[in-house]
Amino acid sequence: MKNFLSILCCAAAVLCFSAASEAKGPLPAKLPEYVADISKENTYPNPSHDESELVPSGHTQSLLNSSKVAIDNPTLIKLLNESSLHPSKWSIAYSARIYLGEWPLNYASKETTVNWEYKRISDNAVDARGSTEGQKLSYIQENEAKVKGGLTASVPKKEEVNQLIMAKAMKKTHLPISFSTVVGRGTKIDRPYQVDPKHIGHLYGYVPAVNEKGKITYGEVFLVLKGGNACLEVKNVIEQGIGAWMPIQDHVSLRYLAK
Repeated sequence: MKNFLSILCCAAAVLCFSAASEAKGPLPAKLPEYVADISKENTYPNPSHDESELVPSGHTQSLLNSSKVAIDNPTLIKLLNESSLHPSKWSIAYSARIYLGEWPLNYASKETTVNWEYKRISDNAVDARGSTEGQKLSYIQENEAKVKGGLTASVPKKEEVNQLIMAKAMKKTHLPISFSTVVGRGTKIDRPYQVDPKHIGHLYGYVPAVNEKGKITYGEVFLVLKGGNACLEVKNVIEQGIGAWMPIQDHVSLRYLAK
């Protein structure tokens, strides 16, 4: 009996631990050892991007739930939040169909990867061929470097598509991504490398970037009013494959090579 009670207690403890682990959500992406966070050292202040989502109002949420196609576009959600609609239940014979336009409605991610050496931005070198004790080599950004990402294809309403893709990628990676980032001149990283005698040491700096591949869904959105009820109707739905490169802000990958 005691053994049975012990087993039950252990099982309960395991279940509680599992539930607590799930409540914490997914862990952030682990950075390789050769990637440095320069958020404090960067001489150029990159603007931060907020991961918070636009919360639909109660009425907007009701409209979103009425659509057969998922709608995640924050611009459209904001438009619905700011709209005022008060249909009367007594207007039995009243009906209307209002065209709200064609919108990118949602983005479905198929693959998310990170290229830790997306673009080289620096090459610090030390020539120790004439030295008997070797020399130290550290990273310093000699010139301001601006790295841009972007979509891999031309699509309608590019800025709204950017928002949808970035929001999904930030949730998956928990990395500070953007479509452009800057490493300021004079930025230093305190990670010295030892260049042995009779060698030339090169310390290369790269800006990493996240690559997204998936599909974007477009559709024509109508607001339908009938008999005191309101709903959203989506017509002419089109799915298009899309990809994007998004540099990781305030991070530099270091690669040391001795010749």
